[in-house]
Amino acid sequence: MQWSAAQYAKFLGDRTRPARDLLAAVPLEAPGLVVDIGCGPGNSTALLAERFPGAQVVGLDPDADMIRTVRAALPGCRFVQGNVESWQPETPPELIFANASLQWVPDHRALLPHLVGLLRPGGALAVQMPDNLDEPSHAAMRRIAADPRWSERLAGAAGQRQPLLSPVALHALLRPRCARVDVWRTVYHVELDGLEGILDWFLGSALRPYLDRLDKAEQPAFLAAYRREIAPHYPETAGRVLLPFPRSFLVATAP
Repeated sequence: MQWSAAQYAKFLGDRTRPARDLLAAVPLEAPGLVVDIGCGPGNSTALLAERFPGAQVVGLDPDADMIRTVRAALPGCRFVQGNVESWQPETPPELIFANASLQWVPDHRALLPHLVGLLRPGGALAVQMPDNLDEPSHAAMRRIAADPRWSERLAGAAGQRQPLLSPVALHALLRPRCARVDVWRTVYHVELDGLEGILDWFLGSALRPYLDRLDKAEQPAFLAAYRREIAPHYPETAGRVLLPFPRSFLVATAP
């Protein structure tokens, strides 16, 4: 899947707010090694470097465009292109931070305990993930993808993300391995510039698995159909709309 750092960064302030909320819940004072999983264009990495000025901050991301962008933006940090599934730190980190990235990685029942196992004793795994697959915005993507014009090619697009584990399931999975497990869910309401703002927002994230499978000539028709589908669910007020955006949070502390 191809990403665009510039497209993602159009709404960097709103995309960074959940990272700030997650970081505020991290129970560490002065970690030595901090790793930002799925660092993207570096908005969360910058927060980590600011919060922990004495730490070595490393960012990991599989996308080449994101890595190029973040290396230019944050030369004081180290960045590695790679996948979290195969990543092995040279030394155990005190903090593994994953802001809006692990929702794209399958099998959380294996992944999350694995990440906890990589931590130094007393370290923390802090994760924030969009929890919006049942929102009208995402249900509309799946309905439009079923159109016979492109349904065969888009059959696997929705499967890029799987439903998240429930808070109870997360707690049961990690509590036997951790000293403490905190889980919570927050619904943010993002103000955007009408329906075009909603399209622009998801062009940097959830629409990518669909559009990447279509020819460029087909993409405008897909987006037009998507716009019609979401219109009844997001009424405009003075040209603005509110996009409800549920997000799930997890902070697990290693023993």
